[in-house]
Amino acid sequence: MSKIAIIGATGRAGSQLLEEALRRGHSVTAIARDTSKIVPRSGVVSQAVDALDAAALQAAIAGHDVVISAAHFSTLPAAAVIGPVKQAGVKRLLVVGGAGSLLLPDGTRVIDSAGFPEAYKAEAGAGAVFLENLRQEKELDWTFLSPSAEFVEGERSGKFRIGKDDLLVSSEGRSWITFADYAIAMLDEVEAPKHSRQRFTVGY
Repeated sequence: MSKIAIIGATGRAGSQLLEEALRRGHSVTAIARDTSKIVPRSGVVSQAVDALDAAALQAAIAGHDVVISAAHFSTLPAAAVIGPVKQAGVKRLLVVGGAGSLLLPDGTRVIDSAGFPEAYKAEAGAGAVFLENLRQEKELDWTFLSPSAEFVEGERSGKFRIGKDDLLVSSEGRSWITFADYAIAMLDEVEAPKHSRQRFTVGY
């Protein structure tokens, strides 16, 4: 059993990560600005924290084995996460990544493709910058898990593929993963690390 702190635990990805961690018997500190959505139960400690408050975030994550950041990149830049994690003495940081920085068959990034939605560019761009910041990080044992192009609600099937830096596309031509199955891949990485200081991806 690990002590896991989840930043952004009330979001769509964060809430599924919380459920998956509890399903596996881990102890979770659920960190969010508003913790009213977090159901009180065994194994969960809620911490109402503004993640941009470095001192408060450091205090909330101190003493944990792993920190998982599931916050939006446009609201919480890399330095705001990496600094407090290191100051708190936590060795492992796992990050809910984005698909924008994944590569297409021609070697270009998804975010740079002609059809990439304008509405998602700011968040995807911030995610790419976050990943580059991690790649410069020499102390932390970090992992960045990119979802597929479509990150959606849906069933927990436990059947998916793992990739590295290339966008995964199904035989039907769709690139997608549910939050529930993504959470399985992330908790698998928590329990049996295979992508230390790497980005990887998950999809059908």
